[in-house]
Amino acid sequence: MRFSHALLAAGLALVTLPALAAPVTYHFNLGHTQVRFCWDHFGFSMPCANMNTVKGTLVYDAQDPALSSVQATMPMSGLDTHVPALDAHLKEADFFDAAKYPDITYKSTKVIPGAKPGEFTIEGLLTAHGVTRPVTLHAHLNKIGENPMMQVPAIGFNATAEIQRSDFGVSAYVPMVSNAVQISITLEADAAKPAAKPAAKKR
Repeated sequence: MRFSHALLAAGLALVTLPALAAPVTYHFNLGHTQVRFCWDHFGFSMPCANMNTVKGTLVYDAQDPALSSVQATMPMSGLDTHVPALDAHLKEADFFDAAKYPDITYKSTKVIPGAKPGEFTIEGLLTAHGVTRPVTLHAHLNKIGENPMMQVPAIGFNATAEIQRSDFGVSAYVPMVSNAVQISITLEADAAKPAAKPAAKKR
């Protein structure tokens, strides 16, 4: 009897293991996701701009985080410095040329778990101004759990990166306006609500 119970337990473990290891796909929560980039202006100030309406998906594998991935699209129409004249200038041809290149995109190519739990290095490809270059994000997992408002599985990360804007063909006023651009990201994403189980038929 003990042997048969052991076989049954092992069988149940094999059946449930794939379900536990299955990666979860999350969609960006637009109201709680921000991408912000800042630069040095003649040494006097550090202006920043937000990319609003950041859309994308994040696939997270809790059992093997190296199998996780992320991809995002940031429409230039959502660029917001809180200064309308500066918004318009950054969208012109000497900077992002938004009419010709309406989106900035990022797609991960590799996720490397760090030495500390919840720390990750994300390697990926950033496309801006029609140019694609590798960019590394340094990410921290904030939380995995249920979104109490929407009652769906949710996940949250913070991440940072630094790029040289001239790598993307955006070099106006360098070096007086810094070539280096600091990027900070806070991301919240939600999974689809689990499908309701069909009601048992009454006999």
